Amino acid sequence: MKKKNNLKAWLYLLPAILFLGVFMIYPLIDVCIYSVEENYASIARTYTGIGLGNFRDVLSDRLFIQALKNTFILVAITVPVSTGLSLLIALCLSSIKVLKKAFQTIYFLPYVTNTLAVGLVFMILFDKTEYTKGLVNMLLRTDIDFIDGEYWMKMMVTCLYTVWIVMPFKILILTSALASVNQEYYKAAKVDGASSARIFRKITLPMISPTVFYLIITGFIGAFKAYSDEVALFGTNLNAAGMNTIVGYVYDMLYSDTGGRYGNAAAAALILFAIVFTITYINLKFSSNKVQYM
Repeated sequence: MKKKNNLKAWLYLLPAILFLGVFMIYPLIDVCIYSVEENYASIARTYTGIGLGNFRDVLSDRLFIQALKNTFILVAITVPVSTGLSLLIALCLSSIKVLKKAFQTIYFLPYVTNTLAVGLVFMILFDKTEYTKGLVNMLLRTDIDFIDGEYWMKMMVTCLYTVWIVMPFKILILTSALASVNQEYYKAAKVDGASSARIFRKITLPMISPTVFYLIITGFIGAFKAYSDEVALFGTNLNAAGMNTIVGYVYDMLYSDTGGRYGNAAAAALILFAIVFTITYINLKFSSNKVQYM
């Protein structure tokens, strides 16, 4: 009877196992193989040897170093800022009684809007042309070229855009988490005369810590995979703008005018995988004593 139940369980899991095998495990193995095949020619399907030459080429490529720098800056700024602002807005929304659903809908709208469309709006707001200085420059009474100017101006626009894009989803999740907190805890704390700040630190934050941790982990992973946001702001030639990311670098190695370098693309993809895996592991270890699962 037990063997029969086990067989039935494996049959239920078979579609998912096949899906993971075809679309995740096999591509990962394929990427690992490409990454060690030096001077791989896609048409002839030949290579000159097996080694770590592709990794050396990638790590010594100034374009990859620039993409790595851009990605890390984007991650370091946008993940904590977007999570903190989302938590603040979710707390404010939870305390609103009138038109609460309407405000939640308004904050969620950017999430269901096309990413490239939002990027074009941001470009119009910040872009400086021969006909106009841009709406932001007009409001601030400045003359800054945010799109084609200094590096940190372009990075600031990218970070603002990324935070704007990711915040709606985080607000929705945090609002749901706050609504699930048992109100009896708050009543008891108010009876004891606890301040709002103390209630937040001792009750609210510990109760929603699994959700916050989930958003931080997924935020790191999502920020490391950034590419379309930069394309929406600066066009497809991100290397010329100095705003490429690791994912953009992988794409260029495959499909740009100088593309077709499958080995370099595979090596860069594995480096990205190693970075994301390491940071996720560190977060898991660090949060083991911080996150309180009920």
